[in-house]
Amino acid sequence: MKEVKTTSAPAAIGPYSQAIISGNMLFTSGQIPIDPETGEIPKGVEAQARQALTNVKNLIEASGGSMANVVKTGVFIKNMDDFAKINEIYAEFFTEPYPARSCVEVARLPKDVLLEVETIVEL
Repeated sequence: MKEVKTTSAPAAIGPYSQAIISGNMLFTSGQIPIDPETGEIPKGVEAQARQALTNVKNLIEASGGSMANVVKTGVFIKNMDDFAKINEIYAEFFTEPYPARSCVEVARLPKDVLLEVETIVEL
């Protein structure tokens, strides 16, 4: 296993890695919508979705991968009523064939953000 670290995505806020490479697979930890340059969390679900997915993209690219090689995503959202808005932003980051995906509503997320996204990527 190889640990991935980059300043283009938020640093881990606990005892975990931003991402791990095992063989030809990359496993990203959940990315929340923190701007890695400012530490700020944008307002609104669309802005938070865009930032979280940008963080995912930056982490994947820092690992030598691309969004086109994402095979599975997990999306955790605070309010299922935001699903359609999040889905619109999500569609900006992925093309067909789309990765497999799980999406679940959760009671609470770190820093009280509105969503978190994790991925599995073939490198």
